[in-house]
Formats: sequence, structure tokens, C-alpha cells
Amino acid sequence: MKKKLSVGKALLYGILILYAVITLVPFIWAVSSSFKTLEEIVSGTINFIPKNFTFDNYKQIFLEQELFPRWLLNSLIIGVAGTSLNLLFNSMAGYALARLSFPGRKTLFIIILAVLMIPAQVTMIPNYLILRELGWLNSYQGMIVPAMINATFIFMMRQFFINFPKELEEAAEMDGLSRFGTFFKIVIPLAKPALAAQAIFVFMGFWNDFMRPLIILSDPSMFTLPLGLNTFKGQYISYWNYIMAASMVFTLPVLLLYGFFNRYFIKGISFTGGK
Repeated sequence: MKKKLSVGKALLYGILILYAVITLVPFIWAVSSSFKTLEEIVSGTINFIPKNFTFDNYKQIFLEQELFPRWLLNSLIIGVAGTSLNLLFNSMAGYALARLSFPGRKTLFIIILAVLMIPAQVTMIPNYLILRELGWLNSYQGMIVPAMINATFIFMMRQFFINFPKELEEAAEMDGLSRFGTFFKIVIPLAKPALAAQAIFVFMGFWNDFMRPLIILSDPSMFTLPLGLNTFKGQYISYWNYIMAASMVFTLPVLLLYGFFNRYFIKGISFTGGK
């Protein structure tokens, strides 16, 4: 029996190591290529240690490409503002569906579940037409407001609050806290695992989004990083050294966010998926 378990564990570790290698090798190559010259990248030889190590690629995107810092700022503004609004509104909606009794609650919940089945591509053209009528094309509000709530995370927060101990809310009510006071002073501080998981997924959605900025933004000064990176690709030549350097800068905020919320992340996923 022990022998079977050890063989099974060895096989599992072997699969995980293989998956880790497949995942990490392209990333390591990208990091290495960000310090290579274009000639070395397109030479056809695969090497992980640059022959001519250089920081010129990073200097180029920050100093010579004058719009790159603006693209980084645009992505940060849209990502931070969009994530903050999602955390607020998705949590409030999930709490209302889990705790409050009001006419049409079940119907509203079914509608939210139905929204999950609609592909995002179906709503792109209607969203564009509405934003054009509002005069919100090429603006931060055009990127943030249509995406400031998310049906997936409303459902996730509802599942979290269903499992939340009612005794804590009842004790807060006995101490004289209103429903809003209970939500913001008791419930939200104890919902950090779910909020952390939501923050990571929502921020990554804003940060990596390419299609919506492509449709909504046409002014280069309003581009986000994914859209800006596309400008390094020409009709006849792609500057892969600049693309790799910009990609590393692009990846850094997400790694920092995950590192900051890591202790809450797994707990949040398991909590909202339980029961």
C-alpha cells in the first residue's frame, strides 16, 4: 500500500515539475530576451544567457518612446479605479443577495446567472454605440464605468456571504450598528480572503485587456499597455527586444499584486467555493 502511494506521489510530482518547466521556460526566455539585441533574438539560436547583455531596450521604451510612461499610467489608473469599484459594488450586490429579503431577489439572482452565459463579444458593439452617444470614447470613464461591476464576482461574493456567520451581524446590530455600519465595519474587514481573490482576478482582467481598449481608444496618448505594445510591431519588422522589455514591465505589477495578496488568495478561493 505504501509502495503504491509513493509511486503515485512520485508520478504526481513528476507531472507538476514537467508543467512547471513548460510554464517557466517561455517566461525565462522572455526575461533573457529583454536584455538582448534584436539581432541576437532573430538570429535563430536559442540561448537563455544574452551574449551581449544590454539595458538599452529598457532605456529605449522609457526614454525614447515618450508615450510608454503614459501608457503605463493609463493602465494603472484604469486597473486601480476599476478594481476598487468592482470590490465595492460586487461586494454590496453579493451581500444584498445573500442577506437581504426584498421582492424579486430570486429573479434578480437568476438574471445575474443568465448574464454569465452571455459572451462578452456580444455586448462589445452595443457598448461602443452607447459610449459614442455619451461622448466617452477615448476617456477613462469609457474604460472603467461599463466594467465596474462583474456578474461572476457578484456570484462569488454571494457564496462567501451565505457562509458568513450571522451571529457576528446580530451582535453588531445589538450594539446599535446600522445595516451599512455592519457591512463596512464588521463584514468587509472579515471578508479579506474573498476580496483579495476578487482583486487579483479583476485587476488582471483590466490590466491584460486588449479588445476593449482597441475598440474604445483611438488616441495614442490614451492607450493602455497591451494596446501600446502592439505599436512595436511593424508591417515588415517586429522589434522583439522592445516588446520583451515592455512585457517584463507589464508583468511586474501583477506579480507584486499577487505577492501582496498571496496569503489571502488560496483561502479566498477555497472559502467562496465551499458548501
